[in-house]
Amino acid sequence: MKKVLLGLALVAGSMTFAQKFGVKGGLNVSTISDGESEAKAGFYGGAFVNVPVAKDFSVQPEVLYNGVGAKADGIDNLKVNLSYISVPVMFQYNATPALYLEAGPQFSFLIDSKFKYQSVSVDGNDYIKGFDFGIGLGAGYYFTPNIGVTARYVAGITDIGKEVQGIQPEGKNNVFQVGVAYKFK
Repeated sequence: MKKVLLGLALVAGSMTFAQKFGVKGGLNVSTISDGESEAKAGFYGGAFVNVPVAKDFSVQPEVLYNGVGAKADGIDNLKVNLSYISVPVMFQYNATPALYLEAGPQFSFLIDSKFKYQSVSVDGNDYIKGFDFGIGLGAGYYFTPNIGVTARYVAGITDIGKEVQGIQPEGKNNVFQVGVAYKFK
């Protein structure tokens, strides 16, 4: 039993040193796929850990604040502002030491939703589901071992609207992200 515990401690210790922790942030351009929305700008930011699992592959779980939503098509100044804590788990292929490609699921938890028209803001939590699921595809390039740029598209899989009076609204979050990342040594 002592040998097993010692072995687990050595593996965990070596993985700790192999991991890279970092922060990232940038611009979101989002829509809701109901066919009646226009793109809206927002921002994202948070932390990640990059865990190598093979020579050219790694797993990168993240915890991000995500500001998404949409503008209503044809109605001036009507916006849907959604705030999520998102947890993407990206599986990365390192094509070169500086360039990677990634794909993976994203789990998002609603922290706030507002419908805004001109200067009036209304709470939308009764109309928006508390959980959202999407699939992300992206790439990144590190100019130095620590500083890089990232781009990702997250396609929503689940409808975000709650059923209201027997009507289930359709619409999925779709987000294009571009930003910068910094890995700590």
